[in-house]
Amino acid sequence: MLTSVIGYPRIGAERELKFALQHYWKQEISAEELAQTAADLRRTHWQTQQDAGIDLIPSNDFSYYDNLLDTAVLLNVVPERFRALGLSELDTYFAMARGFQHKQGDVHALAMKKWFNTNYHYVVPELDDNTAIRLAGSKPVDEFLEAKRAGILTKPVLIGPYTFLKLARFRTEKTAQDFAPDTANAYAELLAKLADAGAGWVQFDEPALVMDLTAADLALFTDLYRTILAKKGTAKVLLQTYFGDIRDCFTQAADLPFDGIGLDFSEGRESLALVEAHGFPADKILFAGVVNGKNIWKNHYSKTLALLKKLQPYAAQTALSTSCSLLHVPYTLKSETKLPQAKKVAFAFAQEKLAELQELALLADGTDSNAPRVLAENDALFAAERSGKNPAVRAQVAALTAADFTRKPDFAKREQIQKAEFGLPLLPTTTIGSFPQTKEVKAARARHAHGEISDTEYRTFLRQQIADCIALQEKIGLDVLVHGEYERNDMVEYFGEHLEGFLFTEKAWVQSYGSRCVKPPIIWGDVSRKAPITVEWAVYAQSLTRKPVKGMLTGPVTILNWSFPREDITHRESTLQIALAVREEVLDLEAHGIRIIQIDEAALREKLPLRKSDWHSAYLDWAVPAFRLVHSGVKPETQIHTHMCYSEFQDILADIDAMDADVISFEASRSDLSLLDALAETQFKTEVGPGVYDIHSPRVPSAEEMETALHKMLAKLDRKKLWVNPDCGLKTRGTAETLPSLTHLVQAAKAVRKELEA
Repeated sequence: MLTSVIGYPRIGAERELKFALQHYWKQEISAEELAQTAADLRRTHWQTQQDAGIDLIPSNDFSYYDNLLDTAVLLNVVPERFRALGLSELDTYFAMARGFQHKQGDVHALAMKKWFNTNYHYVVPELDDNTAIRLAGSKPVDEFLEAKRAGILTKPVLIGPYTFLKLARFRTEKTAQDFAPDTANAYAELLAKLADAGAGWVQFDEPALVMDLTAADLALFTDLYRTILAKKGTAKVLLQTYFGDIRDCFTQAADLPFDGIGLDFSEGRESLALVEAHGFPADKILFAGVVNGKNIWKNHYSKTLALLKKLQPYAAQTALSTSCSLLHVPYTLKSETKLPQAKKVAFAFAQEKLAELQELALLADGTDSNAPRVLAENDALFAAERSGKNPAVRAQVAALTAADFTRKPDFAKREQIQKAEFGLPLLPTTTIGSFPQTKEVKAARARHAHGEISDTEYRTFLRQQIADCIALQEKIGLDVLVHGEYERNDMVEYFGEHLEGFLFTEKAWVQSYGSRCVKPPIIWGDVSRKAPITVEWAVYAQSLTRKPVKGMLTGPVTILNWSFPREDITHRESTLQIALAVREEVLDLEAHGIRIIQIDEAALREKLPLRKSDWHSAYLDWAVPAFRLVHSGVKPETQIHTHMCYSEFQDILADIDAMDADVISFEASRSDLSLLDALAETQFKTEVGPGVYDIHSPRVPSAEEMETALHKMLAKLDRKKLWVNPDCGLKTRGTAETLPSLTHLVQAAKAVRKELEA
């Protein structure tokens, strides 16, 4: 039985690519040195998979920043404003990803959004009237040949043409169908080049096929692949889908001359039923995605083998695959020296999932003489009683009533009470929460963790950082302040460390975007609050100023979505446990005089099912109430804020409004404020702060630029409901960028405020 991996993590087991990129952007290493780091990583990853016995090893899954951005460059989809900078190919690529500000020009980065239902961010290709799609690069061929020279025959991986066109932004009256012929021809040419280079299999990733498809979508999909597959030559073509099932196009995919079709049996709720109802073409290999590429728990072999047995009558040949790219899990458990062995045995990171694939293939083929022992040990793992159960927490969840999810009085009454309470000016200014995590902050945290400085010394250091941050915000002139979050390593990990039920890793890094990596905690048991978490820092910050200082918390849905969640209880139950713990912190902050509390739900949209029919029953019907549970007990005078990161919000604005926060800030700058129309159309009641500048870019926006953004907002939104803020936290930015950017933000708000008052 063949084994196949859809994609492999690329940042490096020690985050080598992250650091190389940062050195290159600071001009501390050359392009050649960056390229060497990339080549070393690719070779390591291919070799790791070959050593694990994987048959179909991916290539072209590597990227300096993002695979969809790679695809745009490959297809000549480079907007003229980036070409006009006159930079090298590599620096043009990074300008598209990060923006550019220098003597050659000043351009915004391309938009950035979440990759389907993951925490990975992709860069949005931009097509306009001048876009001429053609094959303009050779990266997939180059990396295939690179592996071939190393003695490893790989399976080139391409983001498919349908997904590319569905995710692209069109700055033109033309549609995806208008660009389809040139797109198909470019892919056909690339496929021929890969076949000529000796590729036996070529994988086309089409995750967009698991979403709701219209008749036009189906026509686009079939038109593209009829052209491409008519010229495929000697290479076998795998249509790879993931993140769900392809119920809307299963028969169309089966009718096209693919050599293999990859189905997700982890998240694909209807995948098995589709095969049972329609059968599977005898001339195609079914690539069964049975090893979960998004979570870190071990595979339950008995269940997987039972599934494969059900598939056997319908598919002439089956290959075993990951359910999606392993980009979404950490590298290897070998790097974890502190996880208790009793818990470590429950996990499989990327490298361990390779071993699972190989072991499952042997078990399915019946060629493993150790099969009885392997299966018995695996079953015993899942039969064992889970530690970390807390009957009191489970009783609390069970006892919740409708009243626990409802805040009183209603929003309109609270809004008037709060305007009188705070007396803020029109267009109040604030930030999202975090301030730059400087080298000094990171060094002090590391020294404290290693026992080189005492708790008292570390706390003194943090108090000084907070005092400096408050003084800086006072000087800049912000209206609502924050304490800077210097005590926090990560907005989820920090809270997990202060809650019962979480486990933490040393090097289980996962790429979020570009060079940005996160280290998600693991939800192991029932969750409860040990003691106050943020109260001391919030109270100290508030003591330094007469202006309101926001208490800063992470919401329960985001904590769940940015952790590796349990699989032995539902996500709903786990989230409600977290919500009760965060609720205790909210009420504690209020009792200690904190009058504005921000509960970030940056990842609310992230786990929204990809099919609209599942949105409420499978997610929103419990996710939105979980947020309300957190704040339903506060006084009318206490103002509740929340924040949401890069995503598509337009189609769930009614549900976001139903979260019943008092103020919400959104990412809006990279999406050209396209959210504004939807906010106006839905008569969004919550006060709102669409981000006026992009913090994921090193650019420093001018005050005039932000004034223009505010005028656009005021054309759509009620001036009495509009807040002014960046589009996300400032943790990853440098002080040299942050100070002028915030200064310009306040200048812009004051200038527009003066116009309005006049």
